[in-house]
Amino acid sequence: MQRKKVYIYQKENWPNFTWKAEDIVNLLSEARNLQGRLTGKMESLGFDLRNEAMLDTLTLDVLKSSEIEGEILNPDQVRSSIARRLGMEIESSIESDRDVDGVVEMMLDATQNCFESLTSERLFNWHASLFPTGRSGMYEIQVAEWRKDTTGPMQVVSGALGKEKMHFQAPHSDLVEKEMLLFLEWFNNFDEIDLVIKAAIAHLWFVTIHPFEDGNGRITRALSDMILARADKSNQS
Repeated sequence: MQRKKVYIYQKENWPNFTWKAEDIVNLLSEARNLQGRLTGKMESLGFDLRNEAMLDTLTLDVLKSSEIEGEILNPDQVRSSIARRLGMEIESSIESDRDVDGVVEMMLDATQNCFESLTSERLFNWHASLFPTGRSGMYEIQVAEWRKDTTGPMQVVSGALGKEKMHFQAPHSDLVEKEMLLFLEWFNNFDEIDLVIKAAIAHLWFVTIHPFEDGNGRITRALSDMILARADKSNQS
């Protein structure tokens, strides 16, 4: 008899995350050292060069986050969209598509407003900005609301038709609102742990809940950026 899978959210201690501090303390020290060196280099730059570096970093962040989802955005559009929203004048600025502007708006809100509270309404606004037409590709999706599982449970599946292998099944949609209330309470209030660790936990926790029908990966990377910006004690990501 095949043993039934038990997912992380079905364990008794969910969502009380634990980790072996001794196994990661050296990595955290190295990360903090590099973080300090990078901050020092940024502060030594002039205003124009610092803005240019920030623009390059944000552009790459948006491009790579979308690329993970298989969406290849136009780099010039992304750069132009970011510059306009930051009030920066750049050469060869071009118009940008709505889907580009949506990702940029979400990422900038996460990093530039990193010290503001995270709420369900803010997450809904991010989700709406990612899907301005209410569609993901050709398919209509639920936008700015928690997923409803109208076509069955959310599953991560691989393999050919008829030989599918299920790797993960998200919590039932009836549990999403309750799970997200717990997540938001923790996200906004529990900063006594190292914020680099918190960014990692937030990433795992959010994608495990998988609260939206689509766009969860891009949103959780924005959340990680938001916490890391707090760790820098600066909204200049």
